[in-house]
Amino acid sequence: MHEYSIVQSLVDCVEKNLRPLRPLCGEKSNHKEDEKDEVRRIIVRIGELSAVDCELLATAFEVFRAGTICENATMSIERVPVRWCCPKCGAEIAKGFALRCNDCHEPARLESGDEIILQRIELEVPDVSGLRVR
Repeated sequence: MHEYSIVQSLVDCVEKNLRPLRPLCGEKSNHKEDEKDEVRRIIVRIGELSAVDCELLATAFEVFRAGTICENATMSIERVPVRWCCPKCGAEIAKGFALRCNDCHEPARLESGDEIILQRIELEVPDVSGLRVR
């Protein structure tokens, strides 16, 4: 069940993306050490061909998030349909047809549907009026 490793990677990615929002050492701000940015929701895009079971991923997130930056967060999953196109003329190849362009006879190229993307992180932040982001 690789869904747990995917959740670990998502949580690591959230932490990595929040690091630049922390005040830089020595800078004055209203952002106190005991006040933490709270992740409220993450939105993940999962392609149909990604070999990810979305129900298992949601369950893995519920179990794994305890004790992490995402402890109080929910996860929304957006499914991404498979899309094949001709690399030469750009024509879309209809689902269920041979993966070859009817006009150019070129082999189709996968445009979308195999991705796993952390699309958005939604936060609740304490007063950050003195925070400067460089």
